Amino acid sequence: MEESLEKLRQEYEDAKAKAAQYKNQVTRLQNRLNYKENRTRKERAHRLITKGAAIESIVPVTKELSEVDFYSLMEKVFALPEVTGVIERDMKGDG
Repeated sequence: MEESLEKLRQEYEDAKAKAAQYKNQVTRLQNRLNYKENRTRKERAHRLITKGAAIESIVPVTKELSEVDFYSLMEKVFALPEVTGVIERDMKGDG
């Protein structure tokens, strides 16, 4: 009986150790996932800032526009057939 009790105690300790290992593994994986998600968000933010800065440098008057006015202007500009044609050509590599 004493042998069986000691065996159970050892199994319990082994199970606790494995549980701690799995908990650490989950934490490491969560940290990696958060890192990759944050990196993706940072890359997107950088890309948007860079493109916004390019628009402001080409058309400085856009600095004075409200966000609503800016979006309205961009919708009008990108709806022009000439602009859509240029974009399509550039996307195909013919520009």
